[in-house]
Amino acid sequence: MSIKFGIIGHGFMGHTHEKMLTRLEGIQLTAIADIDPKQLEDVQSGIKRYTNPSELINDPDVQVVLIAANNNQHHKLVIEAARAGKDVLCEKPIAMSLADLDDMEKECQAHNVRFTVHHQRRFDPDFRTVKVVYDSGSLGNIYMVKTGLYGFNGNMHDWHIFKKEGGGMLYDWGVHLIDQMLWMIGGKLKTVYADVRNVINEEVDDYFKILLRFENGIMAEIELGTYYLADKEKWFERHWFMGGNKGSLSVDGFRPEGKICRTTRLLTNVGKERTISAAGPTRSFGPPPEGIIVTEDVAIAETKHEDYFKNYIASYHSKEDFLVKISETRRVLQVMNAARESAVTRQVISFE
Repeated sequence: MSIKFGIIGHGFMGHTHEKMLTRLEGIQLTAIADIDPKQLEDVQSGIKRYTNPSELINDPDVQVVLIAANNNQHHKLVIEAARAGKDVLCEKPIAMSLADLDDMEKECQAHNVRFTVHHQRRFDPDFRTVKVVYDSGSLGNIYMVKTGLYGFNGNMHDWHIFKKEGGGMLYDWGVHLIDQMLWMIGGKLKTVYADVRNVINEEVDDYFKILLRFENGIMAEIELGTYYLADKEKWFERHWFMGGNKGSLSVDGFRPEGKICRTTRLLTNVGKERTISAAGPTRSFGPPPEGIIVTEDVAIAETKHEDYFKNYIASYHSKEDFLVKISETRRVLQVMNAARESAVTRQVISFE
């Protein structure tokens, strides 16, 4: 039997969800709500339209409320849906504070409703390609992982430019990038150090660099800039780099391409013998001689965002576990808080 969904918020993500849910077997989209009637003008026929979210929440033809409203509305809407006995799927960021998340989780537990978060970017092909290599151990002992996303315009749009609405890049892309890194590397996170800036935008952050040091020795770097310019091919897309003691991996692009690089031989240690070299004592820099660097193609993951909802359907019918746990989203918020604290104090923040 199909799960009956209702969407609150029909902006960019609301439209994205509408297109996704109306083509997925196992889901029936029955209603969409938005406080702006203009946002409902292009809702597909056969789907009920509400300008009052409470009416959608109380519609007996809705089993799951998918909240895609502005970030600062999540707390209120999740609690209202839970009290109405409706299962809740909320867009990221799940909440604007840990206290809000605690309230939301408490209400969902009290009313025995399912509660999870739409972290669909766990199915990004570039990320999943990196994760497969990470899990395989083919690069040996990993010492660093870096992800970057760069833009050329600088400015943001709509409500994302307002702090009170939950705008800014940490709440937008930062949530995804942190979630990906934590989910892939696992284990305890020992310290957080970050730089968070308003480069072009007055109210909200549009650049950040976050350094995460894990107990297993891995240093992870997350960098995003909406005004971070270069004339390199595909610069304004996603970039991953992972280094191990048996090779390095690079994966680039929203439609990713990736390679593993290795060396055919390391520099022979000459012991006490003194030599003179223009390349310096390590002789590692500058153009490598032919044949030193070898590459291997990487199989690109064929995951897609609709895989998130396939997991949701199976989990709803108790055939799988929900991929995204509330405890994981809480940890993402904690890292974001630590990043903001570090940016203000310019100190390394101890974590776990």
